[in-house]
Amino acid sequence: GGNSRHTRNFRCMHDGPLGVLSDTYDVDEYYEDLLKVTKGQTDEALAKMTIKTSAECYPWMEEQGIRFQPSLSGTLSLGRTNAFFLGGGKALVNALYRTAENLGVDIRYEAHVDHLERDGNQIAQVRATIAGMEKVFKPRAVVAASGGFQADIDWLARAWGPAAKNFLIRGTPYNRGVVLKDLLDQEVESVGDPTQCHAVAIDGRAPKYDGGIVTRLDCVPFSVVVNKDAERFYDEGEDVWPKRYAIWGRLVAAEKDQVAYAIIDSRSIDLFMPSVFPPIQAETIEGLGQQLGLNTNALRATIDGFNAGCQEGEFKPTELDGLATSGVTPAKTNWARPIVEPPFYAYELRPGVTFTYLGLKVDETAQVQSADGAIENLWAAGEIMAGSILGQGYLAGFGMTIGTVFGRLAGKGAAEYVR
Repeated sequence: GGNSRHTRNFRCMHDGPLGVLSDTYDVDEYYEDLLKVTKGQTDEALAKMTIKTSAECYPWMEEQGIRFQPSLSGTLSLGRTNAFFLGGGKALVNALYRTAENLGVDIRYEAHVDHLERDGNQIAQVRATIAGMEKVFKPRAVVAASGGFQADIDWLARAWGPAAKNFLIRGTPYNRGVVLKDLLDQEVESVGDPTQCHAVAIDGRAPKYDGGIVTRLDCVPFSVVVNKDAERFYDEGEDVWPKRYAIWGRLVAAEKDQVAYAIIDSRSIDLFMPSVFPPIQAETIEGLGQQLGLNTNALRATIDGFNAGCQEGEFKPTELDGLATSGVTPAKTNWARPIVEPPFYAYELRPGVTFTYLGLKVDETAQVQSADGAIENLWAAGEIMAGSILGQGYLAGFGMTIGTVFGRLAGKGAAEYVR
């Protein structure tokens, strides 16, 4: 199931209550949310088609045996916009595999695609290694859904520089961009920037690969985040977390040694979905700094300065509350409460890459494009083409939306082509 087994939800348009989704989330609001995070770097036609089609995906997914549940506690502001999978990503993938098997689909495991041979505007054959044996297929139609290149650290380093060596990969170690590179080398049209990716702040104790959703840290809005010099470097309360969590991977990547530390007090420890690893704990800020390997005097000065800038007001953890600092740089514009109630807690943050945005250019039918026109029997879905819509930034659950919408389109296009 690639990275899908690590997902929790998908973002879905709806003009009224739909299943577990409350109220409305229309095309205009959804698209405006996308524009904010991408800063306009999106294909408007593809983006709006994806958003509109997401509404019909909800009942279709239920027909395939996928079940939904309301948003989980600790996931901020998602009850109206995102449908959560009952049983998580593994249950989602298992349901889709069961449906495929019931339809007679032959699924090959331990299979590695090595080469798609392009002949003009056709894919003439596919070479693969299956259970250690080389195989050659002459397919009538092909759907490329093999993800980005994030698990190839050397490729990441060519795009990002030496800092990439410190990145952690949240998902499968097998998404090394083999099919992507193979097709780009054959002058299939590309889209997206190799330096852009969906990267979040994850627990620094996570494994190099495959840590998944349980290593993500959602404590930032209620924290003071400092770098190795014990200095704050960005507004932790800029916006609701689903619209900002995806910028923190890049922010941490820009800091010394690609590491930062989120510090909270006992009042905030239960306000977010925790990491699978317990937080570092101490009765004093100095004790916490010592455990983190930070200059304790510098950390105390940063926390004291932040606390002095906090203002009176009502703290509302599930919405923008305007509870901002004054006279502090950078300002914290929401959820700014003093860090004063022991015990104090901390998490080490590192950049966790989910997927890269360099991909194959597709049209509104998911058909892959080249300078000479469409590749007649090749379609793409998921991370391998997501850069067509995500130029930068990310919205919670939107990768799953892209994969679902374009997976259906690609399957339909391939099936109609071979009839």
